[in-house]
Amino acid sequence: GRNGYPAVDCGAKIRTGLMKKLVLASNNAKKMKELNALLAPLGFEVIPQGALGIPEAEEPHCTFVENALAKARHAAKLSGLPALADDSGLCVAALGGAPGVYSARYAGEPKSDARNNEKLLADLGENCNRAAHFVSVIVLVRHADDPQPLIAEGEWYGEILPAQRGEGGFGYDPMFYLPEFDKTAAELDAETKNGISHRGKAMQQLIARLPAL
Repeated sequence: GRNGYPAVDCGAKIRTGLMKKLVLASNNAKKMKELNALLAPLGFEVIPQGALGIPEAEEPHCTFVENALAKARHAAKLSGLPALADDSGLCVAALGGAPGVYSARYAGEPKSDARNNEKLLADLGENCNRAAHFVSVIVLVRHADDPQPLIAEGEWYGEILPAQRGEGGFGYDPMFYLPEFDKTAAELDAETKNGISHRGKAMQQLIARLPAL
């Protein structure tokens, strides 16, 4: 290739079917299920990093994209496989965008959805502005030193209820109300949620770009 570098066809792996295994830089079983449902039709097998003995990466950054990149590079480096990472969270307008990147650990360690939800309600108190949105940034790296990772972003707008509703989903889903459905994210069936959620939107963006790799 030019500049003395060997010419590498980065798309060949996908076209020849070699890039079928993707490591997911997460051990969240429900997230795994969502991503597998979206990627399985394309012939991709998503493997959780824990199944390969890969520990969780540090997430020291203040932005979703930096944390997602850090997690994807970490998983790719230790697995030798392409890696997919999602960094997502809830941004609440009245709280200046909090909990944001700290959504999973908002109430501290150990991680607890129940305590996070309690803290969010307490912090919001009687505030009339309940507007909030979920953000998902998904990063795909072909290898740990990939100079051009695929980055996709999705947002999902709703509002925070004063009490939880629904048994599905995870995290803040039982409090995230969608006026157009008159349901919380936890009351939606999985197929509907995958089609309209922040992660669903980000994944559709990513999937649309996969053939161009």
